[in-house]
Amino acid sequence: MVTRLSASDSAFYRLENSSTPMYVGSLSIVRKPRGGLSYEAVLATVEQRLPQIPRYRQKVREVSLGLARPVWIDDTEFDITYHVRRSALPSPGSDAQLHDLIARIGSRPMDKSRPLWEMYIVEGLARNRIAIYTKSHQALVNGMSALEIGHVIADRTQKPPEFGEDIWIPAREPSDSQLFVAALGEWVTRPTAQAAAVRSAVGDLATTAGALVDAGRRIADVARTVARGTAPSSPLNTTVSRNRRFTVAAHPLEEYRALRARYECDVNDVVLAVVAGALRNWLLSRGEPVTATSTVRAMAPNSVYPDAEIDSAGPGQAISEVSPFLVDLPIGEGNAVVRLSQIAHATESHSTAASLVDARTIVTLSGFAPPTLHAMGIRVATSFSARQFNVLITNVPGAQKQIYIAGAKLLEFYAVPPLLANQVLAIAVTSYNGMLYFGINADRDAMSDVDVLPGLLRESLDELLDVTR
Repeated sequence: MVTRLSASDSAFYRLENSSTPMYVGSLSIVRKPRGGLSYEAVLATVEQRLPQIPRYRQKVREVSLGLARPVWIDDTEFDITYHVRRSALPSPGSDAQLHDLIARIGSRPMDKSRPLWEMYIVEGLARNRIAIYTKSHQALVNGMSALEIGHVIADRTQKPPEFGEDIWIPAREPSDSQLFVAALGEWVTRPTAQAAAVRSAVGDLATTAGALVDAGRRIADVARTVARGTAPSSPLNTTVSRNRRFTVAAHPLEEYRALRARYECDVNDVVLAVVAGALRNWLLSRGEPVTATSTVRAMAPNSVYPDAEIDSAGPGQAISEVSPFLVDLPIGEGNAVVRLSQIAHATESHSTAASLVDARTIVTLSGFAPPTLHAMGIRVATSFSARQFNVLITNVPGAQKQIYIAGAKLLEFYAVPPLLANQVLAIAVTSYNGMLYFGINADRDAMSDVDVLPGLLRESLDELLDVTR
């Protein structure tokens, strides 16, 4: 089946370069069951779920002369073993070794002649654990007709549900001339739409009102966000190299809930305040000037649940909208409680604050939604100029009970966000089963000291907690 890429999908497909591959990644840490967890078992699980995400067996084909947007076509030579791969650490592998591996894999662009996703089963991890790392191209995941693969391979019970036999017969691949003739036909029947499509393909990331609506945003929010202007100057904004560093942090969710109750704010406010405190101390540790009025502007997309879809959301359907939100983190403020108060005031004025998706809502969705919601948040961020914010912070809720992958307990989940042009740090936060998991992706050259951030995040959280004790 041939389907033309939407304007936004096409823009994401063309946006990346060798320094900024446009994927969304996720790192799942699972406990190896008593009977073991073989590569073949994970492969079978993925293969069973592919009918829920048909785009994962399709590849992108360009149209001659750029006459129209590229198309999705079935990969007639689809080989699942190419996409689901085995890797291993020298046993017993440490978390630091795993993070180095993720950074190396995440630095590599994907093969555009095949479906745009990869999965790595990483064995040899200490304490009887296995890691599963996935990366999906940003053009692939739109949250509606295409979910992130990590969303659909997760189960609510240890025994996976039964799936019917999947008999997939790929459609014959069209020739270049057929795609060309089809594009000509669209020029004849819809010349205005085709002209707009070509302009968006050869231009920037399509920041027109139409593309913004296509990305699922509210016009009022977009207008207010754009009006914020250029972000403050920051060491977080410099040339991005091809190499990455990845690290993580994990905090009990209950500590954030205690602060939420104490200061009558949202958990997301506490997350942003903790990040603000960590960035403040990171800048100070580098000897950077931090004045009383210093700020770091974060793009912190909000997940919004459409009222009409509360009862119908599930695989293959729109599970959420995502609204852009820029917030100036007051890193110049030395008092942690005042930082939190300022951030809570800023988020309270945001028009979608009352519609945020929380864990009680998201847990009703099929599968494990955070990978898809992170991808949608990144879509929103990349539709804005990187000059408008200093750092991307996505924060999405996950199930607050045990999740399984191929019968194995999911212990930890970290999203791996991409770096945007001239932005050397991105942070993705996920709540799952009583914990908050921070996935921290950074440029290897510009942030060689990114390993200090997990400790600084813990110190920043403790600074807030100490006041409440």
